[in-house]
Amino acid sequence: MLNTQDKTNAAQISVVHPLDPLTFEEIRQACEIVRADTTDATLLRFPWVELLEPVKSEVDGFSAGSAFSRRAMLVTLDTGTGATTEAIVDLRSNKLESRKSIATDHEHGQPPILVEDFHRAAAIVKANADWRQALKRRGLTDEEIDLVQVDPISPGYFDFEPYKGRRILRAVTYYRAYEKDNAYAHPVEGLVAVVDLIEGAIISLEDDGRNVPIPRRQYNYETAALGAPRTDLKPLEIVQPDGPSFSVDGWKVTWQDWEFRVGFTPREGVVLSQLGFRNDGRVRPIIYRASITEMAVPYADPTPQHFAKCAFDAGEFGLGKLANQLELGCDCLGHIHYFDVPASDDFGQPFIMKNAICMHEEDYGILWKHNEFRSNVSETRRSRRLVISFFATVGNYDYGFYWYLYQDGTVQLEAKLTGIVQTAALENGERYKYGGMITPDLGGPSHQHFFNARLHMAIDGTGNSVTQHEYRSVPMGEKNPFGNVFEVASELLENEADAARNADGATGRYWKVINPNITNEVGNHPGYKVVVMPSPTLLADPDGSVAKRAGFAQKHIWVTPYAPEERFASGDYPNQHGGECGLPVYIRQKRSIVNQDIVLWHSFGHTHVCKPEDFPIMPVEYAGFTLKPNNFFMTSPAMTIPPAGKHHPGKSGSSDACCHGPTDTSN
Repeated sequence: MLNTQDKTNAAQISVVHPLDPLTFEEIRQACEIVRADTTDATLLRFPWVELLEPVKSEVDGFSAGSAFSRRAMLVTLDTGTGATTEAIVDLRSNKLESRKSIATDHEHGQPPILVEDFHRAAAIVKANADWRQALKRRGLTDEEIDLVQVDPISPGYFDFEPYKGRRILRAVTYYRAYEKDNAYAHPVEGLVAVVDLIEGAIISLEDDGRNVPIPRRQYNYETAALGAPRTDLKPLEIVQPDGPSFSVDGWKVTWQDWEFRVGFTPREGVVLSQLGFRNDGRVRPIIYRASITEMAVPYADPTPQHFAKCAFDAGEFGLGKLANQLELGCDCLGHIHYFDVPASDDFGQPFIMKNAICMHEEDYGILWKHNEFRSNVSETRRSRRLVISFFATVGNYDYGFYWYLYQDGTVQLEAKLTGIVQTAALENGERYKYGGMITPDLGGPSHQHFFNARLHMAIDGTGNSVTQHEYRSVPMGEKNPFGNVFEVASELLENEADAARNADGATGRYWKVINPNITNEVGNHPGYKVVVMPSPTLLADPDGSVAKRAGFAQKHIWVTPYAPEERFASGDYPNQHGGECGLPVYIRQKRSIVNQDIVLWHSFGHTHVCKPEDFPIMPVEYAGFTLKPNNFFMTSPAMTIPPAGKHHPGKSGSSDACCHGPTDTSN
């Protein structure tokens, strides 16, 4: 059975747990209740509709079959006035529990950008006579103008007086020779339309007047444009004749010794909750809740076309809202289990996101191995991992988020970055100053991609601490007479204000989350080691708007005590927020993080200087981190993995194992 699939039909799942995502009917119910509380609902939009998760203490106290609360949180926007509210609906009593107005100035931010906003902004721009005239000055005809692509981008915040208090988008333009032409090969440089979404008009048309020639050479990637594909690639089959090793019960998954619950929000996408590992006859908790709470992608080109580009892909757009429908054999390979996800569109209408989450097993090479020639014992085990993933397309970039669980207790998050780079048109013979040359007449602005993972830790329970460690050489002397000694320096992080730290590849700096209330057989506290990539942090100037808004990207590690309202690294509403929000603000409370219910936040990413190989589609770049068990187990749980065989045992029970047995070392 090649490329088989199973399905979690979201429309048929009943709610049995406090963390189960909202159902199709619950979304409908919540939106109807809020509409009934609105004088004129025709202009009402619903940027966010999601489960209001109960506080951790309520979830921890839940037992199967017992009653639990059920509430929805909705952010609404009046597209005629810009009025924004946060509403909480009690789904058990079928009542509006609360509804409050939210300020939308630079100190509070705007609700996220709607899918509808993209289409409205593009239509507004294309209907504007001055904008059309600017394109005609660049040599385009009316027919060509009708075919151009208008890309509305989030405006950031730069304290420009005309834009204060307005809900705006900045729109840039790309030429297309035909409808499926790759528009990013043809940027119209130096022309930006600032659109007021509430007023429904262009309020500023920025034109640098240079009239840089529009590049016309095509760089397309659709199959029909690529010509005949290569023929030397042989089939690779992933086969599980007896089906997968995992089991799915609604939103709960069990695989090997792992147990966890799958969730999904419009802002974060996939959420893993109550992640634990069965050991010594019980499921030991590791992470209460894990998700990607934010992204920021700042660009390094100061020209009018590019300086404002710093998309907060989660908080301004919604990674979950922009999730792809995954395709069997393309996005996922092997025996796949898909999760359909109930969701709401901009108008508060429920729908089912088909194949939003993909889960499968895959081989991961050698798990452990030793060949002992003295005793003729040779043993090898192959590694297998469980993959839980989704993909989101945000404008020109596509991001895959892959959670990996391993048989030895390791947890990994890998972000896969692909799609199309932003482009800048160049004068004839010009060398691009703010990034890399990708074609003779196109530059790619240098930029950074930052992700932030929020890990609500629960190592063997609620009381956790974080320690920092790094390797140090020991000077030769009494403690190191032969010059071969090195040591590990350790530090307990005691206060959240002091726990914002950066990685250091030179010292191998790492962190451990431990449970200080338990001591294992070798006298250590059970814990998990945080293995991070020592990649650059935010390179924007600390005094600039970008750095203030994306403050979470200035440190690799942050630690805070759990607070239900502190959900996102960039704060609740980063769209057009002036800065000073999220993690840098949370830690000013200087709360203790010793033996507390803690949240570990990790910012990681990729710094990208563009090159010709990135165009027209960038091959996947990778970023991520790993959590490795450290004193959590008293022996590797991977020792129980059976040896692989020459042939799959199948139902007949034959094994013909080839991964163990004596080794002949004679000549």
